[in-house]
Amino acid sequence: MPHDAASSGASSTRVNASPATDASAALLSELISLGLRHIIVSPGSRSQALALLAAEFERRGDVQLHVRIDERVAGFLALGIGRESRMPAAVICTSGTAAANLLPAALEAHHSGVPLILLTADRPPELRGIGANQTTDQLGMFAGLADAGRLVAIDVPVPTDVDDDGLGVQSARSRAWARRAWDAATGSRRALATAGPVQLNLGLREPLAGALPTWLGAPTAPDGSPWPIEALDLPEEPRAHLTLARGPRTVVLAGAGAGPAAEQLAHEGGWPLVAEILSGARFGRNVVHGYRALLNDPALGGQIERVVVFGHPTLSRETAALISRADTEVIAVTCTGEPLNLNKATAHVDAVTVADGETDREWFGAWMRASQAAAVDLSPPPPDVEGLHSTDHAERLRAVAAELDVVRLELDRVGLVDAIWRATWPHDRLLFGSSRIVRIADEVLPGKAVVVHSNRGLAGIDGTIATGMGIAAASQIDGQAGVTRVLLGDLTLLHDVGAMLLPPVEAAPRIQVIVGNDGGGTIFDDLEVAATASADDMTRVQYTPQDVDLEQLARAYGWEYHRVTTRSALDQVLTTAVGGRQLIEVPLAR
Repeated sequence: MPHDAASSGASSTRVNASPATDASAALLSELISLGLRHIIVSPGSRSQALALLAAEFERRGDVQLHVRIDERVAGFLALGIGRESRMPAAVICTSGTAAANLLPAALEAHHSGVPLILLTADRPPELRGIGANQTTDQLGMFAGLADAGRLVAIDVPVPTDVDDDGLGVQSARSRAWARRAWDAATGSRRALATAGPVQLNLGLREPLAGALPTWLGAPTAPDGSPWPIEALDLPEEPRAHLTLARGPRTVVLAGAGAGPAAEQLAHEGGWPLVAEILSGARFGRNVVHGYRALLNDPALGGQIERVVVFGHPTLSRETAALISRADTEVIAVTCTGEPLNLNKATAHVDAVTVADGETDREWFGAWMRASQAAAVDLSPPPPDVEGLHSTDHAERLRAVAAELDVVRLELDRVGLVDAIWRATWPHDRLLFGSSRIVRIADEVLPGKAVVVHSNRGLAGIDGTIATGMGIAAASQIDGQAGVTRVLLGDLTLLHDVGAMLLPPVEAAPRIQVIVGNDGGGTIFDDLEVAATASADDMTRVQYTPQDVDLEQLARAYGWEYHRVTTRSALDQVLTTAVGGRQLIEVPLAR
C-alpha cells in the first residue's frame, strides 16, 4: 500500500518545495516509463511546473520536447505524432482559452482513433465558477467525447503534499492517473475500445512551481520494487474476433487510417479491395481502380452481399451509399472513436480472419477485369527514339518539339498528384489535406505501398501543417530516413499558417508542404451550391478568394520556397535531397 503523506515528507525541509511540482513529477515520470517520447508545451503560468519538468526531461534525453505558442498548433502537432507512431504525445497548456484551443485536435483524435493525452492546468475547485481570472469549465469542453470504452475527461485531485522520497500517497495517485490515462488513450484494455484523446485536468494551487525532487524520473521505488499504485487501472476485457465465411460476395473497403491490414484481408480472402487514396491500403493485386463507377454498376456493386470496412471512408458518395444499404452485411473492424453504423446494423469487431475454403474466382475475376479497364494511365508518352535519330531534318525537329512539350507541360491537378505519388516511397510519409486535390488523387492514382495520412475523422482543414510537422517528428526520430510531404490547397495552408513557426533551438524536420494555389476554395465548384448561388455570392462567401504572397510568407517563417509551374520543374524539386522545411507553390487554374 502507498505510504501515508506524513511518512513521505509532508513537512519537507526541501527549499522552495511545491506540491504542484512533486505531483507533476510523478505524473510525467510514470508517463515516460510507459512509453511517452514526445511532449508539446504551450507556455503559461498555471502550467509552469509541468513545463519546467518537461524541459528537465528533455535535458536528460528522456523525451523530445516541442514548444509552440499556439495551443491549436500544439494539439495538431501531437495528433500528427500519434498518427504516425500510434503512441500518445502529451500536450501541456495553461488554463482558460488555452485548453479550449485543444478541442479541434481532440475532436479529430476521437473521430480518427488517434491516441492523445492533454494535460490542462486549471485553477483549483474553489476558484471555479466565481469569476476568477482565466477560469472556465475545462472538463465540459471535452466531456462530449466520452464513450463506453474510454473516460476522456478526468479532474485530478489538487495536490497538497510535498513528497521527499516519491513514495507518498500523492505520488502514487499521480502515477495511477498517468497509467489510467495511458491505458485509456491507447485503448489497450477494453474490447472494442479504440485509441483516442484523454484529458487530465490538473487543478493546481500556488506555489505553482518549486525545486525538482531528487527522485525525479525514477521508474521504481528506491528498494527496487514497483511503485505502489492504487487500484485505479481499467479492467482488461477480451478482444472481439470474427472468422469470415467465404460464401457471401464480399468486398473489402479501406477508408482513412485503414493501413495494410485491409490489403492483407483482401489478399487472404480473394476479395476485391476498394481502397481510398487516404487508406494506406491502396496496393497489391486486389486493388480496384475506378471504384466509383464500378460500385454503381449493377453487375458488380449491385451484387455485393458483404462489406468489411477498415478505417473511415469519406471521399465518395458511392462508398457511403454502399455501407448504408439495408440489404448488405457490413462489418466494421474497429479503429475509430465513433462507431461506423450508417446502415443501423453494422457489426463491430476488433479483428477478422478468413475461414478455410475456395476463393470465389468468378467474383474476383469480374472485378479485376473491370478494374483493369478503368485504370488511368498517367505515364508520359515515351520518347520518339527513331524520330530523334532520324536523318530527316523535319522528322527530327518534330520529335525534339514533342520532347520539349513534355518538359514544358504546365501542371494541372492530375499532374500534381501524379508527380507527388511517384516521388513518394515507403520510407517517406504523405499527408493529404482536406482540399479539392485529394479527390482528384483518389480518382486517378494507381496502387502503391506508401504510408498515407489524413485528418478525415471530421474532414476539416484545421491543423494540416501542424499534423504534418508531427508526422515528420515521429517518423524521423533517431535519424530515420525519409521526407514528409503535405499536399494541400491554399485555404488549408492559410488556415494553419501559424504551424510554420518553429523555435530556433528545435531541429527542423525534413518536410515539403506542396500547396496547389488556385486562389480560393474551388472545392465548392463541385457542390450543389454552385448551381444555385450567384457568382458574386459564391465568390464572397464560398470561394473566399485570396492573393497572399506565399514567397514572403515562407521567408518570414524561415522556410525554403519554390514556385513551380511545369511537371519537370516539380519533379526536380521533389527528387532533390531535402534538408529542412520547404514550401512549394504550384499555381493552378480555377
